Amino acid sequence: MRPGTLHMLCRFAAAHVRLSARRAPRSDHRLFAPPRRHARDAHPALKRFPRRRRPGSAPYTALPASSDCLTGLATSMLPAHKQTLETLLTDVVKQVAQATQGESEAAFVAPAITLERPKVAAHGDVACNVAMQIAKPLRSNPRQLAQLIVDALLAHPQAKGLVDSAEVAGPGFINLRLSAASKQAVIAAIFEQRETFGRSTRDAGKRVLVEFVSANPTGPLHVGHGRQAALGDAMSNVLASQGYAVHREFYYNDAGVQIGNLAISTQARARGLKPGDAGWPESAYNGEYIADIARDYLNGETVSASDGEPVKGAGDVEDLEAIRRFAVAYLRHEQDMDLQAFGVKFDQYYLESSLYKEGRVENTVKELIDAGKTYEQDGALWLRTTDDGDDKDRVMRKSDGTYTYFVPDVAYHETKWQRGFTKVINIQGSDHHGTIARVRAGLQGLGIGIPKGYPDYVLHKMVTVMRDGQEVKISKRAGSYVTVRDLIEWSGGALPGQEAAPDLLDEETIRRGRDAVRFFLISRKADTEFVFDVDLALKQNDENPVYYVQYAHARICSVISESKSRYAADEALLPSVDLSPLDSERAMALLQKLAEFPDMLAHAADELAPHAVAFYLRDLAGEFHSFYNAERVLVDEEAPRNARIALLAATRQVLANGLAVIGVSAPAKM
Repeated sequence: MRPGTLHMLCRFAAAHVRLSARRAPRSDHRLFAPPRRHARDAHPALKRFPRRRRPGSAPYTALPASSDCLTGLATSMLPAHKQTLETLLTDVVKQVAQATQGESEAAFVAPAITLERPKVAAHGDVACNVAMQIAKPLRSNPRQLAQLIVDALLAHPQAKGLVDSAEVAGPGFINLRLSAASKQAVIAAIFEQRETFGRSTRDAGKRVLVEFVSANPTGPLHVGHGRQAALGDAMSNVLASQGYAVHREFYYNDAGVQIGNLAISTQARARGLKPGDAGWPESAYNGEYIADIARDYLNGETVSASDGEPVKGAGDVEDLEAIRRFAVAYLRHEQDMDLQAFGVKFDQYYLESSLYKEGRVENTVKELIDAGKTYEQDGALWLRTTDDGDDKDRVMRKSDGTYTYFVPDVAYHETKWQRGFTKVINIQGSDHHGTIARVRAGLQGLGIGIPKGYPDYVLHKMVTVMRDGQEVKISKRAGSYVTVRDLIEWSGGALPGQEAAPDLLDEETIRRGRDAVRFFLISRKADTEFVFDVDLALKQNDENPVYYVQYAHARICSVISESKSRYAADEALLPSVDLSPLDSERAMALLQKLAEFPDMLAHAADELAPHAVAFYLRDLAGEFHSFYNAERVLVDEEAPRNARIALLAATRQVLANGLAVIGVSAPAKM
């Protein structure tokens, strides 16, 4: 085979798949796609939920067809079975090459086997296009090659018990149907691995730093920060599921113009001024929380962040530096409380001010000057960012001697590299898009071996909050924005008057609100705008996606509990029950969905796409409800009853595992 031929064949095959996807009818707009038509028919709520819109809100984005969505990439096979089938097909392809060309198996280099889930369930469980990949180098008809591969595969002794049937389709696709026993084997794997089912050691030994939230300490965390927190924590969990050692980091921008504005705002409040008064600073923050800071400063209260030293209010309205220190510590503590309510923890808080104190900013600038990457013009120091892909050179040091905001970012990311993090992921708002090129250019200019694409960025779009049919505006400077704690309390069902007094809220309200907010905020791709409907989050029915998933878990817990009281069922015996009664269409669909979980997590980690977990959980809950509505579980006949209870117990475990990845609880009762 000529060099590059296989690559061209792969590109051709991929283009064919994309063309097929474009020809397929597009799905309607929906937040979550139904797992299959029968599940949708069984649950009218699945049909209603995605089409709900608030006046003036954007329609929910459609879940793409399987060829474009991570949940579609996941094969419905256990990793061990997938690896076995890939090995079998590789051996068979070599045999076919020898038979058609008369050359030794060793002389033929078989392409990597790619197994995918067919777009149409009727086409089988697994599809493979290897025959089309090898047709040109073997100068043979792809359909004929596919038939030879099918015949050899079915005759292979190791395929017995794994593959039930195989057929050739289209120009040379191979569609495989897995045996019932191989599908049922997922239950044994789940019982054996329990909480670790779905996890992998594929990336063990690798380190990754995930930076997210990184808010200025100028106010409580707003819902945009909440989206970052949900994305970042879930993404960290997804990466950890593949073996990564994940370091969660929060970068505090505590040295800049906005911190100065915070200090003068607090000082003005301490002097008795309020927004609108003569003498109120034009750049001041207008939120009521500024008055709270000023009050505690004057009263000599002591505040501290979780990783900081206690700061006592000096009470001196003329000491702007003392006011600044107190205000920053106060708001860092407030943000700690927000994160605690949200269930997010960080391994490290990195302060921008430390970069200046330790001389890292000056050192980074010196390194760039020494590398010949800068020049002076109009009294300013410029960085030649155009050398590394930026659209124009950027000012580093202004004529007044102060640095522009991206310079400490370059210094900060240099420390990430120096700390040994060769893989770094930054989760930021889409308004940071313009800084990517200049930060990367600055890192390239250092000449210390940092890759060009370092760091990786995941940018998210804004969140619009709807409550009582009205949009709630988000405006930090106007002082009327929705905080993370607001959203948690509203979504948990806090009553009027309770929102300002968290001690009046019971833990169940906080848990329910936290679960709803975390699930909702990762239920869409990061690069799409999101409309958070508080009224929907409060619904206790199938229209609410987090309720729909959690109810599936709680329902299974209830059924298993009832089986113990009615039939003295023993969960410890479930791994050894006969699973052969699980042969119906609905049972098979649920088994296959369970088997997709490990593959889905691996794809989600590769694509930095935690939303795939929410999509998967919605689909899994749909498959469970379809099965449960179609087949009675607690029947008098012991064999089918035990098999169905085992299937439910396995489903419960995977639901719990998936919910844990996105930081959502799996309640036993609802």
